[in-house]
Amino acid sequence: MSKYKVTITGIDTSKLEVLKEEEIKALLHDYLNNKNESALEKLVMGNLKLVLSSVKRFSNRVDNLDDIFQIGCIGLIKAINNFNLSLNLRFSTYAVPMIVGEIKRYLRDNTQLRISRQLKDLAYHAMKVKEEYLIKEQRELTTEEIAEKLGVKVYQLVEALESIQSVTSIFEPINNDSGDAIYVIDIIPDKADAEEKILNRLSLQRGLNSLSQMQRKVISDRYFNGKTQFEIASEFDISQAQVSRIEKSALKVLKEYF
Repeated sequence: MSKYKVTITGIDTSKLEVLKEEEIKALLHDYLNNKNESALEKLVMGNLKLVLSSVKRFSNRVDNLDDIFQIGCIGLIKAINNFNLSLNLRFSTYAVPMIVGEIKRYLRDNTQLRISRQLKDLAYHAMKVKEEYLIKEQRELTTEEIAEKLGVKVYQLVEALESIQSVTSIFEPINNDSGDAIYVIDIIPDKADAEEKILNRLSLQRGLNSLSQMQRKVISDRYFNGKTQFEIASEFDISQAQVSRIEKSALKVLKEYF
């Protein structure tokens, strides 16, 4: 065990116990089947280094790592409560995306609070107008048209939309002047580190597995096969508005995994 210690939330991390995978699985079985609170406590304490390793990647984004550590622990507990013992999967493989996802949601929500309420309201009102118009008219509004409908200057609308782009979920639309919605996930830089890419893929896979067959098909066609909503609608003989609703509901589910 390391001779160095890091004190965070009053815990001497140099003395933290690290459980073996067999021990983790035995404790998970005891807790999930018997609701043994002692097993839960051992699981949490035995996986705190997992939380710490996840927290480190956010060290350059926040001032108070204690807060992030606490949020990471919430993610760890969620991972424990939702782990499926029937899966042939290491607990850490399942838990890390849950921990990171919990931290990302916390940072996203708390960063949003620092944005001007007026700008934030304008941005989300604009996105709502754009979405409602698309469903009704089956055509995308331009930025100029949205500004006119809202009675604001184009530069004011652009400023509002830009103010939330850095904290928007990777599955929320950020602009749309050329036909199909563009999502943050579509423009994540390739230089993102390999570990982050792996975590995002694991989170995405878990999210896709939770979708209905139709939702998965729509997401697959839209984001992996490059089809438009109109093409998908023609394939299934349904309206574009129906495809839009299916896509929206699927994206809402997937957001919970990031």
